Amino acid sequence: MAILECSDVTMSYEGVNVFENLSFKLNRGEYLCILGENGSGKSTLMKGLLGLLKPTKGTICYADGLTKNEIGYLPQQSPVQRDFPASVYEVVLSGTLNRKGISPFYGKREKQLADANLERLSISDLKNSCYRDLSGGQQQRVLLARALCATKSLLLLDEPVTGLDPVVSGEFYELISDLNKKDNITIIMVSHDVKQSVRLATHILHLENKTCFFGTVGQYVKSSVSDQFINS
Repeated sequence: MAILECSDVTMSYEGVNVFENLSFKLNRGEYLCILGENGSGKSTLMKGLLGLLKPTKGTICYADGLTKNEIGYLPQQSPVQRDFPASVYEVVLSGTLNRKGISPFYGKREKQLADANLERLSISDLKNSCYRDLSGGQQQRVLLARALCATKSLLLLDEPVTGLDPVVSGEFYELISDLNKKDNITIIMVSHDVKQSVRLATHILHLENKTCFFGTVGQYVKSSVSDQFINS
């Protein structure tokens, strides 16, 4: 069943179209990696998927009962955000904000969900630690736990391993893969790591010079679009 459908989407940045007439459909449980060089429109598309930017043409629609405030999102971090002076538990719990409605307090259900996702990502022992004192890999796990508190079905990840060493990056990739395969969570991830994307994803969206490729990993590997990236 489709969870997301983009139809003839054109999006612009500062008045210039960054990609045009993009159409693709993603089904529940699939894993999409968005590739492309800097300036190709990856971040612009991500903002469109989150409802932060409107397409200049076309539509972005969610299905399967999903609304925009039920999407788990792991953004790129700025240095200021990495130095955020809150406890791990407070950061993770904040992911339930859209679930608790107008109540000014977190209820039992939200607290149980936060605890469950801390356990899910093996960071329960960090619950009372200060977020800014953690390593980069630990911070990313905390942010992922926060994103999981916001969703049951769809995660959007914007270059989640940026700044992490190769070992920690590999562990994080496997963690995302497990969430996709074992928990049937649909993944949309912006990445510069073509080899890992081809290894882990089910589908590739490649943005380049206002043109778009969308297809399965197998189709991408056989396409001319992938040649300079996979073989470089």
